[in-house]
Amino acid sequence: MERILRQWEKFWERYYNVFLSLTTVKKLALAVFFALLTAISAQVYIPLPFTPVPVTGQVFTVLLCGILLGKTTGALSQIFYLAGGMVGINWFYGASYGILRPTTGYIAGFALAAFLVGAITEKKRTKLQMIYGMLSGIGIIHLCGIVWLAPFLKMSMYKAFIIGSLPFIPFDIVKAYFAGLIGSSILKSRDVREM
Repeated sequence: MERILRQWEKFWERYYNVFLSLTTVKKLALAVFFALLTAISAQVYIPLPFTPVPVTGQVFTVLLCGILLGKTTGALSQIFYLAGGMVGINWFYGASYGILRPTTGYIAGFALAAFLVGAITEKKRTKLQMIYGMLSGIGIIHLCGIVWLAPFLKMSMYKAFIIGSLPFIPFDIVKAYFAGLIGSSILKSRDVREM
């Protein structure tokens, strides 16, 4: 087991050494690649009968995007994802596209969340701090989502919270927890302190 952990740490140490030496063009290519990963994770979804917002795999991907790409490239990848769906690439959940949809606020929040998570992981963090950072990223996604959802569906912010945020909190806490654990494990190669 120790050998596997050492190999895991060496892999991520090599990843960050390579990532830091990449040209701007190569970082842009990575941002596009992570936009595609976000699109793929959007196709893993569970529609809920009482809300137009599905449970998707995107949030976990967005959190990892911030961890692996940092604040600037991570946010850019999510901007590419949003822009692609706005111009007609059918890669939003259910192979859909367009800006006039109930979930646009959440998708816009992905870029802000990736930026925040990237900024958090650029400094030394404990596992607990990483988990709180992931929860903050999720909070941003939820806030952007309900701020858009309320006027889009012509309802109060409270009602938008009830149908567009509250049902997803348990799922997203689990995603934040695992992303925080994975992130703190990955970032050992960047001198993340253990608890």
